[in-house]
Amino acid sequence: MRGRIDGLPTPHPLGSHLPGLYLEDDFAQRLTSALDEVAAPIILDLDNLDAYLDPRLAPEDFLDWVGRWVGVELDATWPVDRRRALVAAAVDIHRVRGTAAGIASLVALSTGGEVEIAEPGAAGFSMTPGAAVPAGTSPDLYIRVRVPDPGAVSLARLDALVRAAKPAHLPHRVEVVAG
Repeated sequence: MRGRIDGLPTPHPLGSHLPGLYLEDDFAQRLTSALDEVAAPIILDLDNLDAYLDPRLAPEDFLDWVGRWVGVELDATWPVDRRRALVAAAVDIHRVRGTAAGIASLVALSTGGEVEIAEPGAAGFSMTPGAAVPAGTSPDLYIRVRVPDPGAVSLARLDALVRAAKPAHLPHRVEVVAG
């Protein structure tokens, strides 16, 4: 957690930028050094802004905000390495969103497991108007995730993740097994 650090030096002390008349004025130097102490954390945060936005370097509490910024909802129970990997891969995942490869990548990064996806991709038709859909043409999406400890994976959270990533019209089932 970020906080105030006593004695943090500023890279740009205000006292040295005063007109010559005030450079040796004790009151002006003490006043500007107090302002330096207040401004130093702000200046240093702005100087290191790129580190806050890089998921590999961002502070842990800031990582959740960066994840939401790129459209990834993180679970606080996941290890920090998994959350960083998911945020770093967010653009690539969004690029293939809704496809079997995109869903598999998202589920693998979210669970740390091996993902198998079965999608028959079947289409059925009948020459008779109003006839029942032929058997064996279900468009179901079946996802099996193999993880060392299935109890550690929230099935409800995983189901919601798949529901958000798949095409809306496609029914799905998710199964978590030991592997």
